Amino acid sequence: MNKKFILGLIGIAFSALLLSCNSENKSSEQKEASNTTETAPDPHASSSAHQQQPAAPAMVKEVAKKLPADFTFYKLKSGISFNNIDLAKDKNSVFVLFDPGCNHCQHEATALSENYDRIKNVNIYFVSMNDPALMASFLDSFGPKLNGKANIEMLYDRNQDFIQKFHVPAQFPANYVYGPDGQLKEYWEGDRNINEIIAAYTK
Repeated sequence: MNKKFILGLIGIAFSALLLSCNSENKSSEQKEASNTTETAPDPHASSSAHQQQPAAPAMVKEVAKKLPADFTFYKLKSGISFNNIDLAKDKNSVFVLFDPGCNHCQHEATALSENYDRIKNVNIYFVSMNDPALMASFLDSFGPKLNGKANIEMLYDRNQDFIQKFHVPAQFPANYVYGPDGQLKEYWEGDRNINEIIAAYTK
């Protein structure tokens, strides 16, 4: 079982878990997501050939309370790898897991763009597993004032590290605010008032 096949299975499972961004039935889907989390088989259960094949990595049900040390994303524009050591250590780091086609994600990006002066001292990382071609036009269309800013980065999650190391959310956009010490300050899923978002980003 090669790595591409395993990651493909994870992607399919994750797609099944995620609500459409317009769903109104979040709680039942979250329960379903927690029940369908993949787990590694017991290595002592069998001595068959299957035992030697790598198990699909488990997806994370609980939010990472501390920034994972071993994630790797890729900067959308340059393709350069981005990981924990690239984070500024003197500012909050916000990860926004999003889908470029999600109306709520688009609305949040627009609201952040219109309030850029209030978030310019926070590092914001938009992370997506979607096609990079769809990601490329997202800020142009919905967050033009965020484009090109030093504290804003679009990151492509090529290997689906987010759902394996941070969290599997039930709704987009999912926001995760980590302090300079790498500790989780707050997270939420779905819509939120822009003033509440900025308060969480900057506290």
